[in-house]
Amino acid sequence: MRRNESQIKLYMLVAKKYFLSLMLYGSLSVAVSYGQKPVDVAESSVKVGIKAEEEVYFGFAEGDKLIFSFEEANGKEMKEVEIVEMPSSSKFLEFKTSKIENKTINVARTGIYKFRFANSAILPRVCKYKIQRIPTGAATQNFNTTVYFDEYNDTTYTNEIETFIDRSDTVISNFQDRTIKVNPLTAPGSSKVMFNFVLPENTVAWSYYVCASKEGQQVFQEASKSLTANSPSVIGKFPKYGPLAAVALDAPSYLSKLDTGQHINFWIVEDENAELFKNGEQFRFIKKGRGINEYSRMEPGDRAYFFCLHNDYKDVPVTVTVKITAVLINEKFTSEPVRRMHVTLKKGMHLKN
Repeated sequence: MRRNESQIKLYMLVAKKYFLSLMLYGSLSVAVSYGQKPVDVAESSVKVGIKAEEEVYFGFAEGDKLIFSFEEANGKEMKEVEIVEMPSSSKFLEFKTSKIENKTINVARTGIYKFRFANSAILPRVCKYKIQRIPTGAATQNFNTTVYFDEYNDTTYTNEIETFIDRSDTVISNFQDRTIKVNPLTAPGSSKVMFNFVLPENTVAWSYYVCASKEGQQVFQEASKSLTANSPSVIGKFPKYGPLAAVALDAPSYLSKLDTGQHINFWIVEDENAELFKNGEQFRFIKKGRGINEYSRMEPGDRAYFFCLHNDYKDVPVTVTVKITAVLINEKFTSEPVRRMHVTLKKGMHLKN
């Protein structure tokens, strides 16, 4: 009886092995008959720089089985290894890994896949990878997996409001005309006088005239007469146009400098330098002069200044005339809608299948 039982078990074992062999043979036959033999896509390596990423791209056909293997050459960890179905569908992501063996992904549709290697270390990494595909049938056995790159101009349009200068008006402003008595060194009171002034808004150039005698005033009056006689068209367009406006605009002013007469010392300063001047301390200035009559063109900087005067005569007072003119450009703005074109150079990818 025991012998019969042993024989039965032996027969069952042989039958089981025979059945498994038939199944394995059948599976292999089907695989070979339908071309389901792994096809090498790429076997290479890529160096990933310090805290950098590298990417490689390959195409796959619908129905493919994608097989991916990876190993860091020195067994070091990579921050991330990812497989992405383009443009942005992540199919596989592994963190802090040094090796991946035969990761298989079913390709649902023909497209491009990105293989991304990210390194967060302070040393480069070398990634060795192997990519294979198992075609779904003979029709895609020779599928071209190469990804081709190209560039193209992407054009978009936006509706914007554009503001621009409709017109510019030039204005002459003779905003300072002062007569100031400055005491001598020995007289009661100070031999130093100062006053502040503020340039008009939108000043593009300005000029001054300083004189310490009646002769200096006459020079200015004669220059005004000559300007009126020789530049009637300018005077007609700008009624306040005078010798100092001409100086500011680098045009003929008909002003001249005197050789004899009383003189005055002057400085043009900013901010706290006026108080330092008054107290006899060292100060900074943007312009200084000493003369009977002086004039000059000035570039606009800050709008606020001080005019400082000093009489260095021992017992002779000086009556000083100070004139300041500014040239302004007042701009009138207008707005209107515009359709603006934007062209951006973009990179594209495609397969040739």
